[in-house]
Amino acid sequence: MLAQFRRFLNTRAARVFFVLLIIPFVSWGVADVARNSGRETSLATVGDRKVETPEFQDMYRRMMADVSRRLGGRSEPTPAIRRAVAGQALDRLVMQTALAEEVARMGVAVPDEALRREVFEMPALRGPSGQFERRNLDSLLRTNNLTEGRFLEYIRADLGQRQLIEAVQVGARPSELLVNQVYAFAREQRVAELVELPFAAAPEPPASSEDDLKRFWENDPGRYSAPAYRRIKAVILSPDTIARTLDLPEPDLQAWYQQHRAEFGARERRTVQVVVSQDEAAATRLAETWRAGADWAAIQEAATAASGSSVQLDDAARAEIPGDDLAGAVFAAASDTVTGPVRSAFGYQVLRVTKITPDSEQPFEAVRDQVQARLARERAVDLVYARANKLEDALSAGGSLDELPGDLGLGAVTGTLDAQGNTPEGTPAPLPGTPALRTKIIADAFAMTKGEPPRMIEGPDTSYYALAIEDQTASAVKPFETVRDQVAQDYEQDVRRRAQEAVAARLLAAVRAGGSLDDAATIAGLRLDRTPPIGRAGVPPGVPPELVQPLFALKVNEATMVSTPLGYLVARLATVETPDPASDPDSANQLRSALTQQMAQDIEALYTNAIREKAKPRVNAALLETLVQ
Repeated sequence: MLAQFRRFLNTRAARVFFVLLIIPFVSWGVADVARNSGRETSLATVGDRKVETPEFQDMYRRMMADVSRRLGGRSEPTPAIRRAVAGQALDRLVMQTALAEEVARMGVAVPDEALRREVFEMPALRGPSGQFERRNLDSLLRTNNLTEGRFLEYIRADLGQRQLIEAVQVGARPSELLVNQVYAFAREQRVAELVELPFAAAPEPPASSEDDLKRFWENDPGRYSAPAYRRIKAVILSPDTIARTLDLPEPDLQAWYQQHRAEFGARERRTVQVVVSQDEAAATRLAETWRAGADWAAIQEAATAASGSSVQLDDAARAEIPGDDLAGAVFAAASDTVTGPVRSAFGYQVLRVTKITPDSEQPFEAVRDQVQARLARERAVDLVYARANKLEDALSAGGSLDELPGDLGLGAVTGTLDAQGNTPEGTPAPLPGTPALRTKIIADAFAMTKGEPPRMIEGPDTSYYALAIEDQTASAVKPFETVRDQVAQDYEQDVRRRAQEAVAARLLAAVRAGGSLDDAATIAGLRLDRTPPIGRAGVPPGVPPELVQPLFALKVNEATMVSTPLGYLVARLATVETPDPASDPDSANQLRSALTQQMAQDIEALYTNAIREKAKPRVNAALLETLVQ
């Protein structure tokens, strides 16, 4: 049979058959190439470089993994979060690509030795001894789904970009005029003459008539109206309600704990003494004096004499130490060893770690309940969509909220509440879920009417719920007789307020007419006080906070009238105390360092945006939308 088949292949009829068979495939292939020719397959074009889809997907996956870690498994990232992360990932890649093109154009090179030193000095890759540990690198690569080659490419590119950016930042330094002006603005203090007119000190008002009270009641119906109420029945489906129903096997809990055991314990903390100088030579001398045996008090005095500053941070975590450069140096330093000078945006820093509290780990038995809760919620997130479909099917079939399946993990609640979510007794209604879910349930309850069939509604934080309005009560003005005592009290308070307002207005008018506040207060039988110095950043005890902003809008001898919950104030600006930076060099140096850092950040932002604009990035919006979906 095979011989017959071979003989057939050599016939004219077989050749014609294969030609006819090949023609459609060739046509389809050519048509497909024609359709795709000219179609942009890159996600973005930045100058002469392309941002390809795999590169974006890699960045997006790593950023989403970071978002998931930050959420701690407490909720699933929403579509809005995913879209925002995708936009940020693409924006970061566009900026990196534009910078990489500029680095190449400028001929900036990163030697292999510099790359090696950068990796070996990364704090995250060091072990307890302070030395580089390979296992930490392997863990970092696994966590971020990176190969070693790709990781080194990132580090090399980052080093090149840092060289470029630091070159334009090097001249960032505020002028002394700017430092003095900002220092004076931030530390300026003002003293005012002050007359207080408490509502409680107003003259006893005349007895009110029934007509006065009724007229007051009629003119402010909103104050004396009972709110609208809804009596609701609600079922809620969320990862939290499902998690409470899950029974997890002990081996699963043990395995999950082993995977996340680093999260259960305290991170390393350090106590460190730091001196800062803007001059490298001065910082070097401070370091030598410290290494020679000088104590902390002597070093502080020496730093002040050298126009530097000093600070001690007690039991600080890495994130609590300002600046990545300083944090890296602190957590790489050995105990009781003087390190530095370390250059950073704040200047040249010399430091000594005096105490190290190492990482601590909690055993499984101590955190079993936490493990149970977190693993249950993780699994509940995977179950919520399937159970939401079952809930919707049950509601679509005409089932009431009392007839829903009992195996969905629903939370149920029944009660009466107003539009603010309070019960008739004035306490918050016990609605389960997050504040965002609570707010949405209340809003939907007051958008529905009695008798509407319940339907499934998607809520925030991967939640679903269904509502039924069992009863509704409209808002109505309370009868005068039931609120008369409240009306009388409010009426008296209003009379006192208007009386004190009139006195305050007369005092203010007298001062603005050229008189003194002291004389006007004496004539009115009131006492004039003088405030302690008031700054923008804080309010001294006894000074009403409502006075601060108006006081800093006044010129000397100008006056203002301020209302507070307890009464009225009439104040005149008496003096303005402008501080001298030379009187507090430590604070001035800290401000100078902060301004230097801020200027460097502003220069970086302007420079990188200019590079980005020069590269004229073009984004393939259609492809991005496809990838996001």
